[in-house]
Amino acid sequence: MAKKAPTMMTDMDVLPSLKLGDFTLEFELGPPSAELVEVAKNELRETPERTKEAVAQLRELLNGETDLVWPSDNEAWLVRFLRPVKFYPASALKLIKNYYNFKIKHANVYNDLKPSREKNIFEHNILTVLPNRDQDGRRILIIELGKKWKHNKCSLDEVFKGCVLFLEAATLEPSSQIAGAVVIFDMDGLSLQQTWQFTPPFAKRIVDWLQDSVPLRIKNIHIVNQPYIFNVVFALFKPFLREKLKSRIIFHGTDRKSLHEHLSPKCLPECYGGNLQIPRVTGPQWLELLLMCDKEYEAINSYGYKKK
Repeated sequence: MAKKAPTMMTDMDVLPSLKLGDFTLEFELGPPSAELVEVAKNELRETPERTKEAVAQLRELLNGETDLVWPSDNEAWLVRFLRPVKFYPASALKLIKNYYNFKIKHANVYNDLKPSREKNIFEHNILTVLPNRDQDGRRILIIELGKKWKHNKCSLDEVFKGCVLFLEAATLEPSSQIAGAVVIFDMDGLSLQQTWQFTPPFAKRIVDWLQDSVPLRIKNIHIVNQPYIFNVVFALFKPFLREKLKSRIIFHGTDRKSLHEHLSPKCLPECYGGNLQIPRVTGPQWLELLLMCDKEYEAINSYGYKKK
């Protein structure tokens, strides 16, 4: 019999998982831990009563959006947008509108976006999520845009699409909805040719996405191993950053102590001065897991504003 996790929109015969040695890689679709329930209460104002009330109010607001197709029978979907905005229904409506308007504006990226169409970025192995969470229960996304990145074989648009696929997956996890995610940009070996790939429109798109259109709490962006030339790249992003996101971007260079002030060595691989024992999951391994969810991404793509 097909099962459906409450946060997913599609039925699956088996929930996606992948055995890697002694470790099983899977989306954590079950209820959050007691610690995270406490975090949700303290940081997000989340209680059963408030959830019920906010869901009802958000439904009512969405019913007024006559051009918008949304999964009206899926309460978990509503909660997914309420958590990042601390259960204020009007703010959740704004986030939903931003989320879908951003998809229309950047249709070239979002049209039919699913893992089976984006194998290249994962095969290049420059984008991966650690199999474990950090000390605060957050997902850790690592993007390596230096010597591992062959920019003439894998475009920045593909990198962006890969990030979107990962973050959409994270929003299915109640624990990630509450704790959020952190990003490590590893710029080791960034070359001049690579810096030329970055343009102001690309920078603006990334910042607009992170600031206004992602239904996930991005808690910190850690820049590590960046050479001096990275300043040129960052200068493109700066004009679009508002204070809140700007304050969450932290530059560490090769100073691991500085990184460990934010991320415990216990949850980091050796290359970042950590002592994590679980092997890193490669891009192709993540792709294998994400491919099991192709139908879920098709369902995600089926909602939004009707084409005029």
